Amino acid sequence: MKGQENDINSQFYRYLSAYILVALSGCLGNVVDGIIVGNLISEDGVSAINLAKPINQFIFTLHLLINAGAGMLMAYAIGQKNIGDARRYFTRALSLSMGLGLVLAIVGGVMFPNATARLLCSNEQILPLARNYIQVLLIGNPAFILMWGLSTMVGVDGSPRLVSLAVIIDNVVNLLLDIVFIQAFGWGITGSSAATVVGHLVGIAILLSHWRKPEHRRLVPVFTGDQLVASWKRIVSQGAPLAVASICLTLLLFSANKIVLSTTGRTGIFVFALCMNLLQVYNLFLSGSCQTLQSLGAIQVGKKDEQGLRMVIKRAFRFITVAMAVTCLLVCLFPEGIAHLFGCDEPAMLVQSKTALRVFALSFVPFCYIYVLMIIYKLYGQHSMALFISFALSLTVIPVLWIMAKTMPQYIWYSYLIAYMIEAIVIFALHKGRHIQFQLKG
Repeated sequence: MKGQENDINSQFYRYLSAYILVALSGCLGNVVDGIIVGNLISEDGVSAINLAKPINQFIFTLHLLINAGAGMLMAYAIGQKNIGDARRYFTRALSLSMGLGLVLAIVGGVMFPNATARLLCSNEQILPLARNYIQVLLIGNPAFILMWGLSTMVGVDGSPRLVSLAVIIDNVVNLLLDIVFIQAFGWGITGSSAATVVGHLVGIAILLSHWRKPEHRRLVPVFTGDQLVASWKRIVSQGAPLAVASICLTLLLFSANKIVLSTTGRTGIFVFALCMNLLQVYNLFLSGSCQTLQSLGAIQVGKKDEQGLRMVIKRAFRFITVAMAVTCLLVCLFPEGIAHLFGCDEPAMLVQSKTALRVFALSFVPFCYIYVLMIIYKLYGQHSMALFISFALSLTVIPVLWIMAKTMPQYIWYSYLIAYMIEAIVIFALHKGRHIQFQLKG
């Protein structure tokens, strides 16, 4: 008992440290971009990056739909010592994600960049900045998907430290090239987006070194046509709850930007951009803990180890609670410092930022708990509840935000907190009403 607990504890924090660093590749790059752009370009540059976030979230959705689902299936297969299935899922995920990434790059980045930018930004002052940032983001999106996908696969295959190294170097390159491209080369906000793509390409090169060691060559592509469609269906099915939550978040980001921009104007959209960057910080810890829970938990499910799964869940909740408490405290104490960090010096923006950041710091607490709960429902085979939470996490916010904007615009920043509390109450009622028990099947 004690030996198993120590083993789970060691594995949990080994995976957690790796996946937190992986999350840096997906979310902290935007925060770094925002800070540098805010100081080297303008507050409108920060707003432009935030207006482009629905695109970034959609790309991340493709990763979750394919690579996160394949990662779970690979973990199941490895737990059952079925290397053949692990190879097939790896190959299917790699080919499908890259194919979709190339289609998105051609359609959005090459054929219709202006139309895409106008769809996201209605403010003529911010539009040129948004257009330049979005085009490079779309053209380089295959690098995003491949970086996140390989990070998941290499981590599941037993090399979380290599993932950590790749992500650290990825973000260091991004940070350095941000300054070089924006200031030294004079590329403006285009340079910010280009720096992120180049950073991912460097990270990909490091991850590919995983296959240099003979013991890791078990996970190699298998290009056979047998059960091709069936494999893709299983991958998409496994990744669906996370992907649905992400696509709903994409809709939320798009709708929220539209509502906030039309209600509060240029000042409000900058403040909202700060709040969304705060969410990226929360997501850093949330994504790391959920990926750990998903991968390590799936291995326990594959082994039919109920006790081991409960240990993993307990550690995930404990970590996310501590992370949220520390983050909330820092934001509530230093809201103006965060605004200054992003280059804000306009008095009106500083005043609104102080209130909004504190409200959002509290709003994201129930969001994080609900998201972790969705993973737990999935691990225990409660797929309908997991899917419901995927939809509810974001779609509840949109009507609440619209109502607040129309009736009480001065309290618009409380919309997220109200929506997440409503969701928590509904989930509790459904759980009790359906008499759901967290027990492994079979």
